[in-house]
Amino acid sequence: MTPPYRPRRLLTSALCALSALALVPALSGPAAGTPPPGPRAAAAAGFTDDFDGPAGSAVDGAKWQTETGDNVNNHERQYYTAGNSNAALDGQGHLVITARRENPNNYQCWYGACQYTSARLNTSGRFSQTYGHFETRMKIPRGQGMWPAFWMLGDDIGQVGWPNSGEIDVMENVGFEPSTVHGTLHGPGYSGANGIGAPYSLPGGQAFADDFHTFAVDWAPDSVSWSVDGNVYQRRTPADLNGNTWVFNKPFFLILNLAVGGDWPGDPDGNTAFPQQLVVDYVHVTTSGVRPPA
Repeated sequence: MTPPYRPRRLLTSALCALSALALVPALSGPAAGTPPPGPRAAAAAGFTDDFDGPAGSAVDGAKWQTETGDNVNNHERQYYTAGNSNAALDGQGHLVITARRENPNNYQCWYGACQYTSARLNTSGRFSQTYGHFETRMKIPRGQGMWPAFWMLGDDIGQVGWPNSGEIDVMENVGFEPSTVHGTLHGPGYSGANGIGAPYSLPGGQAFADDFHTFAVDWAPDSVSWSVDGNVYQRRTPADLNGNTWVFNKPFFLILNLAVGGDWPGDPDGNTAFPQQLVVDYVHVTTSGVRPPA
């Protein structure tokens, strides 16, 4: 079932002028006969974070900024906190984003007193890139109402707004689909529920929360391909946009977050245990890209 339209917005004061965003895939499938990615050029590191550091320390501020606040546009339930309260290194080479059922500082959300805290990080103003291989290895949380995501936005969002900026959702999961993740493009004429994307499901009813998995896109001029654990499951080009404008030939920055509730995942219920954690092993970006077929 195609989910309804859900705009999102950036929350940090450093980005407060940016327009509303969306992080919602349409569940359309890839075109039949989607080819695998072509050969890669020699890789060069564009961005690397292996989250090495002492347990309890915050992320590297030279690489990430932490957004704060709630999200009325998407009717999410969490309040995103600053510092290391909900996003901290574990001392074993992981970033842990923790969602908790709490309100330690009387945070106010769109619906009243906030019920949950979590974290959302981005690289705007610190790192952006056009094309390449964008990869993360992570173990997602489980439970109704959980909504982890790794995604990207066009650097020009402050000038052109969303969806003209473009959005590339590398991976998102909603808790009521424990075996499935989604990859999606959003742009002018194909945003929100009309985004161009597809789901990927693990075989045999396995749950993504049971182990670490690798999520990636290979992005080249006029081409984006998605993979899970090295398995390419969709490739999109301007031919998929029904005549709409392809806005993915420019720099994008990265976003990592764990939302709680919202219009698409629905709210947590009595079976949702807290705290829940999104455990990120690494985020790597190289300048090698998939060459589009001749």
